[in-house]
Amino acid sequence: MNQQTFLNSINPLIPGGEDLEKTVAFYEQQLGFECIHQEGNPIHMAVVKRDSVQIFLLKNRDKHLAEGTSLRINVNQIEKLYAEFQARDGEMIHPNGKLETKPWGMKEFVVLDPARVCLTFCEPANQDTIEVKN
Repeated sequence: MNQQTFLNSINPLIPGGEDLEKTVAFYEQQLGFECIHQEGNPIHMAVVKRDSVQIFLLKNRDKHLAEGTSLRINVNQIEKLYAEFQARDGEMIHPNGKLETKPWGMKEFVVLDPARVCLTFCEPANQDTIEVKN
């Protein structure tokens, strides 16, 4: 059987700031991720996971690198996720990144992690017009 190649997911390595313990705690307590691996004492690398999203956090002192890093995380039921994050600590949602439908057809909101990495959670505004190919 000749199957086509299919890319399943991406597991980015991102700067986690100088205090990686604080960043891991943020992902666990504020974003609902689970730390599934860590290295070092104090830790210099950690892997956090929620559902099928897995992120590698690396200890990093370069705040400009972190501030220039941005991820887009596709989700289902974005309104529920937004409400979940607001219930935990609405302060994490960027003041200019509240949930809204963008001109390009995505509902999205923005969270900055402790290292100032930009996490945009997004979902197509009209699920009926999006075609997914496998």
